[in-house]
Amino acid sequence: MVFLPGWEEGLFPHQRALDDAGGKGLEEERRLAYVGITRARRRATISFAASRRVHNQWQSAIPSRFVDELPPDHVEAVSDQGLYGSGGDVASPRRNFAEAASPGMRWGGGRRAAPAIEARAERVSESKSGYKLGQRVFHQKFGYGRIKSLEDDKLDIEFEKAGRKKVMASFVAPA
Repeated sequence: MVFLPGWEEGLFPHQRALDDAGGKGLEEERRLAYVGITRARRRATISFAASRRVHNQWQSAIPSRFVDELPPDHVEAVSDQGLYGSGGDVASPRRNFAEAASPGMRWGGGRRAAPAIEARAERVSESKSGYKLGQRVFHQKFGYGRIKSLEDDKLDIEFEKAGRKKVMASFVAPA
């Protein structure tokens, strides 16, 4: 099995290849895609993200134009529910990505399906360190604040004078 991650416009094909070499750059990127896919004997897993963190900022992404060039008879689309919509045209996530259900595709299966992964989010009200949502805490440098969200031992705190900060639980004390 071969894994080919990062099939997003601007990442693959890379924006620099398009800007610097134009059509030649695009063809070289397409050749690389072909080489990657043909290395798989039975199955290639091609994936792309709906958003990605670049230079500490979240950026939305659309699937690579190469995804549409895959033969639809050999594509099996798999998606988390809610990414690129839920349902729609799974064979063409780029053309219809707002309604397609495929942030990742498997090529080589000979069948298509779009099973949704059922999941639910729950708001965490207490961290592993014992702090609770809304609890008032004190930080040596930032002063007093209230916990706005929790993730394991990372606290998102709105400080009275320093504003909102993410702080490890070991750096604060209950107020």
